[in-house]
Amino acid sequence: MSEGVYLQFYRSQAWKNCRAAYFKKAGGLCERCKAKGLIVPGDAVHHKTRLTADNINDPNITLNFDNLELLCRSCHEIEHRRKGRRY
Repeated sequence: MSEGVYLQFYRSQAWKNCRAAYFKKAGGLCERCKAKGLIVPGDAVHHKTRLTADNINDPNITLNFDNLELLCRSCHEIEHRRKGRRY
């Protein structure tokens, strides 16, 4: 899928609103670090299920809090390296 489709989604008002609301819900802290007892500011609202051409227009994937987690830069980089993809 072209980067333009991703950029269009990530620049959408729907995503910006969802991201801000999820960030607030998570308390601004990295959820993985918090689970380990660490207090680290969150940096990226991450989609647990990878966005693809097949699901980029499905709000049950793109805007669903159950598919999101707030991660610090380090945890986000680890997640993407683990799955062999860039962000």
